[in-house]
Amino acid sequence: MTLFPAFLKLDGRRVVVVGGGRVAAAKIRALLDAGADVTVVAPEVSDQIANAGVVYVRRPFEARDLDGAWLVVAAAPPAVNRRVAEAAEERRLFVNAVDDPPNASLYLGGVVRRSGLTVAISTDGRAPALAGLLRQALDALLPAEQVERWLAEADRLRAEWRRAGVPMPDRRPQLLDALVRLHDSRPRPADESRA
Repeated sequence: MTLFPAFLKLDGRRVVVVGGGRVAAAKIRALLDAGADVTVVAPEVSDQIANAGVVYVRRPFEARDLDGAWLVVAAAPPAVNRRVAEAAEERRLFVNAVDDPPNASLYLGGVVRRSGLTVAISTDGRAPALAGLLRQALDALLPAEQVERWLAEADRLRAEWRRAGVPMPDRRPQLLDALVRLHDSRPRPADESRA
């Protein structure tokens, strides 16, 4: 199975999270950071969820809970996740069923964020732990101060290209040249300069 990678604008959009435990709480933080309007449905919710500033409904999941939602996160036992997936399919909603690939139509990857750059890693739902390890490796490798400079230069060049009507195929080599110049001109520690 080949998945289509995408980034979603969730600001102000209703997202339903089914499940009230630790896994649901972890997903809620990222949804709130993206500006989503989160509703949690679960017979019991953790204190962390109760204090997260989300709407929560303390009862078992019902299909109508998905009405008006843009996205669903199922963080419940597999039998509940299956009911969530069926209700979501009827409404043409994507479901992230946490660690439950048969009931998911959306897989969330490991994410690295740095100064406006977002890198997501997916194993197509096969090995979430591997995606997590790769995320940690990339997080350690990406230099925060450099990424900010790269993005600023890319912004500057993009505006210039638009004004000049530079064709898309010509832009990437020009950006690469600009980034190499930035790298070559960066200040270096004394011992690195001598090497």
